[in-house]
Amino acid sequence: MSKKHIPEIMAPAGDKHSYLAGVAAGADAIYVGLKHFSARMQAKNFSISELAQLASLGRDRGTKTYVAMNTLVKPGDQESAGRLIDRLQRTVKPYALIVQDLAMLELAKQVGFSGELHLSTLANISHPSGLATAKKLGASRVVLPRELNLDEVKLMAESCPKNLDLEIFVHGALCHCVSGRCYWSSYLGGKSGLRGRCVQPCRRLYTQNKKDPERLFSCSDLSLDLLTKPLLSMPQVAAWKIEGRKKGPHYVFYTVKAYQMLRDNPNDAKLKKAAQELLDQALGRPTSHSIFLPQRPFQPVQPNQETSSGRFIGEIKRDQKKPFFQPREPLHPGDLIRIGYEDQPGHRTIPIRRRVPKRGRMDIPFSKQQRGPALPTGTKVFLVDRREPELTKLVNALDKELEFFPAPEAKESHFTPTWPKAASRNKKRTQSELINVFRQPPRGRIYNKTAFWLEKFTVSKVPQASVVRSQWWLPPVIWPDEDKKYRSLIKEAVKKGAREFVLNAPWQAAYFEDRKNATLIAGPFCNIANRLALGVLKDLGFSSAIISPELPFEDIEALSQHPPMSLGYVIKGLWPFGIARFQSESVIFNETIKSPMHEVSFVRQHGQNNWIYPGWELDLSKEVRKLERLGFKTFITLKEEWPKAVPRPQRTSDFNWKLQLL
Repeated sequence: MSKKHIPEIMAPAGDKHSYLAGVAAGADAIYVGLKHFSARMQAKNFSISELAQLASLGRDRGTKTYVAMNTLVKPGDQESAGRLIDRLQRTVKPYALIVQDLAMLELAKQVGFSGELHLSTLANISHPSGLATAKKLGASRVVLPRELNLDEVKLMAESCPKNLDLEIFVHGALCHCVSGRCYWSSYLGGKSGLRGRCVQPCRRLYTQNKKDPERLFSCSDLSLDLLTKPLLSMPQVAAWKIEGRKKGPHYVFYTVKAYQMLRDNPNDAKLKKAAQELLDQALGRPTSHSIFLPQRPFQPVQPNQETSSGRFIGEIKRDQKKPFFQPREPLHPGDLIRIGYEDQPGHRTIPIRRRVPKRGRMDIPFSKQQRGPALPTGTKVFLVDRREPELTKLVNALDKELEFFPAPEAKESHFTPTWPKAASRNKKRTQSELINVFRQPPRGRIYNKTAFWLEKFTVSKVPQASVVRSQWWLPPVIWPDEDKKYRSLIKEAVKKGAREFVLNAPWQAAYFEDRKNATLIAGPFCNIANRLALGVLKDLGFSSAIISPELPFEDIEALSQHPPMSLGYVIKGLWPFGIARFQSESVIFNETIKSPMHEVSFVRQHGQNNWIYPGWELDLSKEVRKLERLGFKTFITLKEEWPKAVPRPQRTSDFNWKLQLL
């Protein structure tokens, strides 16, 4: 008789009390971030000594601790990241690391990390073939994209190699763009989502066609709730993940308890109803099943709905010019309330200091930080975190138990990475290669080398002589049901003489394991930013890499020192804010969208993906000489047809060239 498949429930924790709430709820695993290298830098996060105590308590209670080190690794980060892994290994002893950057896989290997390595959803392993490459690089688990439907999860599970697990998000926030393919926050000011610094421009109000401002890109939360039952028949799906490292103990406790009920009692109608009630009390955003049901997909972007977190509990009133509200339910000391939405005047979060009874009076204290107009009457008030007495007792009891798990003595690390061998530089002066990347065959004479996005149309329309001379670019995201399509297109292109392919995810190397004559180039969407990652790519069979234009000059300069392969750079063209699968029905393709700051953008569909473009081009062509002196030889221009309905801009962007990438 086969053993019953029981996936683990993974809880988020951004601070000590949330971690303890996860333990109190009986979470199988809790994932956390440190003060550095965490993709949720807005969470409080943990010091190593604090986490060591909590992880010891977790082990004693049967709860694993996973540490997320899932940011992009810049050139100056490699030594400190390796030393941090070394200290974690000796002090915290986490069960697993969750990583995005290929360098983290290499650093964990060099340090001798004995736990598991999980590839974050930011690594963007979105198609079945890529799973074999993930295992080849030492991963023991892959976190699936949040955009997959049930049939696509099945495809991934069926293709999952032995001794590789899958992890799926079952509850929590949805980003509008695909994880690992969002540059929006970075493009508008250097705060990179890949570095955990996203300022969430997708949550803002936008206008299109002179309509009233709407939240055209703000997603409701995901809640698979009752739809988790089919996942129990997929043993490869080893973990159900609850998102929310910025949430409080209340959210963590209630969501863990709810998904335990749904996992352990899938056929019990009463317990399923009880689980749903717990999720309704969790104080998240409005939820949906998103596109998880293929026969009933639901777009999680509803522009006429507010998508801020919390439960509505009242509205601001005024009494002799002093703002107050009367809550619709009792408030307890330690509860958190939010006044208004983030882009409204007077928005702020306030901790409750004393008990306020139902329909009692809660005066809003004056804030020196508040600027602009006074708090308007009618502003909505939300309960965003709860400190009910019963849960507080449980958390406080566990807090006292930490005394039995003293913080270990701090241990320094003197780890130094072993660097990949630098590529030998050609001493002969060679001409730089200028490459134009097209969506379709251009008209007229072309003076630079051509490249084409790999699609049925381009492969069939480009003359064979041009196929041989051109580069062929794979898309930044390939979905499970497109896996066979791109295998077939590669075969067709090779048959016509194509030899040079630009892969926009490292995992796409799996398509070429039986094509040793192909030249593989890592594209800019691989998000390569350090020498160790370049070394991993070289071991996978890549011959060169095109660096993402997200990097500032200081990082590009550092990366150019002793690289293991030749480097290229995107110097001109439409670089996307992000690539999404979700799309509001209100958004019209190829038409002007304006932000609150009057920044212009537009959305264009390519296959199953919606590319969100800024209304002004990237242009670093004046920096080519500087890049040539650093050893760069390949320069890319991304050619996109400008939409007729979007006005031509007067400006261009140099992205983060002169900034520091946070």
